[in-house]
Amino acid sequence: MTNETANSKAALSVEELREKVTAGEIDTVVVAITDSLGRLQGKRCGARSFLEDVLGHGAEGCNYLLSVDVEMNTIDGYAMSSWENGYGDMVLRPDVATLRLVPWLPGTAMVQCDILWLDDRPVSQSPRQILRAQIERLEALGYRAHIGTELEFIMFDDTYEEAWNKKYDGLTPASRYNVDYSLLATARLEPVIRSIRTGMEKAGLIVESSKGECNFGQQEITFRYREALTACDNHAFYKHGAKEIAAQQGKSITFMAKYNEREGSSCHIHFSLTDLDGNPVLPGDGEHGFSPVMEHFVAGQLAAMKEMAYFLAPNINSYKRFVEGSFAPTAIAWGLDNRSCALRVVGHGRGLRVENRVGGGDVNPYLAAASLIAAAIHGIENKLPLEPITKGNAYQSGADRIPTTLRDSRALLAASEIARKSFGDEVVEHYLHAADVELKAYDSAVTDWERKRVFERL
Repeated sequence: MTNETANSKAALSVEELREKVTAGEIDTVVVAITDSLGRLQGKRCGARSFLEDVLGHGAEGCNYLLSVDVEMNTIDGYAMSSWENGYGDMVLRPDVATLRLVPWLPGTAMVQCDILWLDDRPVSQSPRQILRAQIERLEALGYRAHIGTELEFIMFDDTYEEAWNKKYDGLTPASRYNVDYSLLATARLEPVIRSIRTGMEKAGLIVESSKGECNFGQQEITFRYREALTACDNHAFYKHGAKEIAAQQGKSITFMAKYNEREGSSCHIHFSLTDLDGNPVLPGDGEHGFSPVMEHFVAGQLAAMKEMAYFLAPNINSYKRFVEGSFAPTAIAWGLDNRSCALRVVGHGRGLRVENRVGGGDVNPYLAAASLIAAAIHGIENKLPLEPITKGNAYQSGADRIPTTLRDSRALLAASEIARKSFGDEVVEHYLHAADVELKAYDSAVTDWERKRVFERL
C-alpha cells in the first residue's frame, strides 16, 4: 500500500454541520460507539443540542455498553460494570474527524466517539481505545499502520422481520447460484449494492469495487485503505449502514462468518507500514524484495497468530469457516500471492503488504487491527527471523494450525504473554470473560442439528 493522503479531510466539518443545521438540512446527529461485539451503539441527538451541549462535553451512556451479550443482557463478572458499582455512566466523547452525513437517512449526520470515564480517563476495554494504544506503541517505534478491510456478506430477499419470523431458516438468497465475478447475475442485485456504494461515497468513503462471491447471495464491497483508526471507523460505519440500506429496500444481509455449509464470509485485512513521513518501509533489497522490517513484520504476525486468534475469530460461529480447501485458511503460514496461507503477501514496491485471511465477517475491526499491530510490534522489537516461504498447498503443509474452536482460542489468549504485554491484564481479562459468556450460552443451547439427529433415531 502507498501512503493514503487523499480524502483525509473529514467528510463533514463542524462548521459545515452548523451551516446545515441553521439551514434546516440536518436535524439529527447520531452519536455512536463501537461496542465489544463490533456493533455501533449510541443515541440520536437533536442537532442543535449536539452542537451546544454534546460537541464540547460528550454524551452519557451506561457503562454496561461494553459488558453485555448480543441480547443486551447484563452479565456478571465484568470488572468495569456491575450491580455492585451501580451501572453508572461513561462519557461518549465525539471525535470530530469522524463527523459525516448519513445520506440514506433524511437530515442525519453521525459522529463516532471515544469512551471515557467521568474523570476523563480513557476506558481501556473500549475497542477504539485498544486500537489507539497499539497505534501509539507502533508510532513510538517510528512506524504508522495502514489497513484495508474486505468484508463479505450474504444478501437475502427476505426482510429482517421475515427472517426473524422464520428463525433465519429457509431464507431466499438474492442469487440462486455461484456468482463469483459474474456481471450478469450481480446486475440484478444492483439496486441494493449500488445504493450501498453511492451511500458510502456520499459519506466520505472511497469505494474501490463490488463483486459477486461464491455462496448464494454473497457479495463483497471494498474501500480504499486508510490509516488504521480511520479504516476501522469506516468499517464499522459501512457494516452498520449496509444493513440499514438493505432494510430500506426490503432485503436483509448477514455478516456471519458461516451462514450455512457453503462458503463462509471473510474479512480479509490488508496491512502495511510506512515511516511517520509516509515513506514505505516494507520493500527492500532482501529475498522476495523484502526489507528487514518486512521480515520481522511478517514473522511477528505468524508468531502471535495462535494466541491472538480470538481477536480475529471472536464467536462460536467464527470457527466454522476454517475448512481445508475452502479459501479460508487453516495453516499458520505465509506465501507470495498464495490464497491457501493465512498470510498472503501481495503487491510490490510501495504497494507491498500482507493480507491476513483469518478473520470472518463477524470481526470487531478495532480488535482485529489492534491484534495485528501488536503482533507486528512483537516481531519488530524482537527482530524475529522470517520462517521459510510456503509454496504450493498450505492446507497440506506441516505448518502449525489456527485454533479450531473458541474454547481453544480462549485458552491460548489466557496464557498469552504477547497479549498481556501488548494490551494489559485488564483488557485481556475483559475479553476472556466475553469468550466465557459466548461459550456458556452455546453450551446451554439445544440446536436444530441435535433434534434432527436424535429425536427419533437414538
